[in-house]
Amino acid sequence: MHLHHPLPRAPRINPSILAADFVNMQRDLAKIASADFAHVDVMDNHFVPNLTFGPQMVERIQATSPVPLDVHLMITDPDRWAPGYAELGAASVTFHLEAAADPVALARTLRGIGARAGVAIKPGTAGESLYDIIDEFDQILVMTVEPGFGGQGFMTETMPKLRGLADEAKRRGSDVWLQVDGGVSDSTIEIAAAAGADTFVAGSAVYGADDVEAAVIRLRDLARAASLES
Repeated sequence: MHLHHPLPRAPRINPSILAADFVNMQRDLAKIASADFAHVDVMDNHFVPNLTFGPQMVERIQATSPVPLDVHLMITDPDRWAPGYAELGAASVTFHLEAAADPVALARTLRGIGARAGVAIKPGTAGESLYDIIDEFDQILVMTVEPGFGGQGFMTETMPKLRGLADEAKRRGSDVWLQVDGGVSDSTIEIAAAAGADTFVAGSAVYGADDVEAAVIRLRDLARAASLES
């Protein structure tokens, strides 16, 4: 049975627990109670050259987290594996367009289970590939780094693609969330918000701060100011 939290209003800050201390995960999850979601990166060492955690760990994080989970599957064959994460109770499950055999069918399956359906695209994937199916998704994740590694620099060259998706969503009357992930910090969140993002994954910018809660609030305020100006 899913717990339906009221949907947080934009801008949303989703700290990446990839930047947390895995041995003290419960402590580090408690620190992000002021965030909107906990962003959980599942990597399979196949779709991306890195390995993180699977369903058992996600289930424990789900049981411990003070905020809903935003699961990002950087895995091969999400058509097979993604529904299991929705069944665990994750509020949102995002798979990669490049990895899915039938993204529309998978999104419908995820929604049918009760999760928000998200689709992610790598920096080299065109945003136009999603225009005709935008209504099938609750969230589009525009990767602002190459997926698979933390600590990379924010790729500003992905911003025209984000702006194109934001304009297309507006044109179609879609309320899809537009998320960015990779290199999001105090200095880059305003660029992404001005280009149309409303949901922001931040790793080291949150967990590397002396005061984690203050970092979440500051990022949200910066994003809000930039989106109002754009």
